Amino acid sequence: MPLNESWPVRRFGPAGLDAPVDDLLAAEEPLELRGLDAAGQERPLAVLMRTPGADRELLRGWLHAEGLRGDVAPHPENPNLWFLAGEVPPDYEARHASSACGICGSGSIERLLLRSGGLPLRPALDPAWLAALPEQLRAGQSGFAASGGLHGAALFAPGRNTPLCLFEDIGRHNAADKVVGWALDRPALDRPGSVLVLSSRLGYEIAQKAVLAEIGAVVGVGAATTLAAQTAQAFGVLLCGFARGDRLTVYAGAERLAVKS
Repeated sequence: MPLNESWPVRRFGPAGLDAPVDDLLAAEEPLELRGLDAAGQERPLAVLMRTPGADRELLRGWLHAEGLRGDVAPHPENPNLWFLAGEVPPDYEARHASSACGICGSGSIERLLLRSGGLPLRPALDPAWLAALPEQLRAGQSGFAASGGLHGAALFAPGRNTPLCLFEDIGRHNAADKVVGWALDRPALDRPGSVLVLSSRLGYEIAQKAVLAEIGAVVGVGAATTLAAQTAQAFGVLLCGFARGDRLTVYAGAERLAVKS
């Protein structure tokens, strides 16, 4: 399986918005593991968002970290579905605390479509302003400045350089969840018109969190994955990566940029 896949992007820089070009994005797909309980009933154990390849090794390592034993076998037709050989311990759910990066409750865009009610219309945004937002995020990351070990996430209102909120955490997903939790406590907040900014790459879980929180735009300092770009495109979320200085790469939602192409 390929580690990277081609995806059409737009790039914004000092000369404006470039014509669409194909770029290579890191491949990301859900890998589901299932097992049988004592009654012989099939039970889902985990959905890991991963780059396809070496799936047996990934699952064996994950099982070891979770304290589970047994080999794994692939589904004969679905490469993204594997099964645990052996019975799932009856107390597994009670003691389960996943150590994997990327465990999520939804393994596909189709399931996400069932959970999301869709996003309302959102305002056009200035790409130069978007490109500068990570600098505003970084300026507020006192924890990162002291330790160098924390991710940051912030929420911005259109045209404002001061974040509505800013949180840090050792996990980028945790930092994003803190932003969403803050926003949910403020029903009057225009979430569809706001921008979620992260000091990280943009994987599926980040796009999923934005969709479910009805946040209309996401900007990161790193690249987006294939599944993040596909998710953003499916839900009309503006997704931008490599936002540095006066440049950014647009993976989805370029029609929301307030520039002439």
